[in-house]
Amino acid sequence: MVVHPKQLPTQDEAREAVDRLLVAVETGAHIVDAPNEMRSLHPKYNTFPGEVFIRLAANALDEGGVSRKSPIAQERLVEEYLPEYQIRGRHNQKMRYALLAASATHAGVEVDLLEEVAYWGADDFWMYAAYAAVVWIRAVAGQRAIALPELCGRLRSRSVDETAGH
Repeated sequence: MVVHPKQLPTQDEAREAVDRLLVAVETGAHIVDAPNEMRSLHPKYNTFPGEVFIRLAANALDEGGVSRKSPIAQERLVEEYLPEYQIRGRHNQKMRYALLAASATHAGVEVDLLEEVAYWGADDFWMYAAYAAVVWIRAVAGQRAIALPELCGRLRSRSVDETAGH
C-alpha cells in the first residue's frame, strides 16, 4: 500500500511515540499494555511507529556498546527481559523478526520492513517492534550495568532525526 505524503508521520509523532514507550519502560508500567497507549499514533496499514521503535532499539544497542567484540546473546532474551508477555507460535516468529531487525539496523543494514510485514497479513508489526525495543533496552541496561532511567535518558536525548530516520 502506498501512503500519501500527507499521511506520513511527523517528527513530532516520532518523538511522541519514543517518549511514550520510554516512559512506560522507566516507570515500570505494565509493558504489555504500553502499545495500547500508542495505538492512536499508528496509521492503519503503515509500519509507523514500528520503524521508529526499531531505530530506538538499535540506539539502545549502540548506547550499550554492543558489537561483535562485545555481544549480547539473543537466546532467552524475551523470557528474561519481557517475562510479562508469553509469546507463542506465529507471534514468536514476529517477535524474533523484530529483535533481529533492530540488531541488523544497529549493524547498518537497512531492513526491508514492508516486504516482511506485508507477508504477515496483519497490521501489528509496530507492536512487535515496541516489544523488541523494550527487550533490547532492558537487556542493555541489565547486561551493561546501566541504570534503566539513565539509559532511557540517553535514548531520549538522542536526535529525533536519528530515531525517526529523517
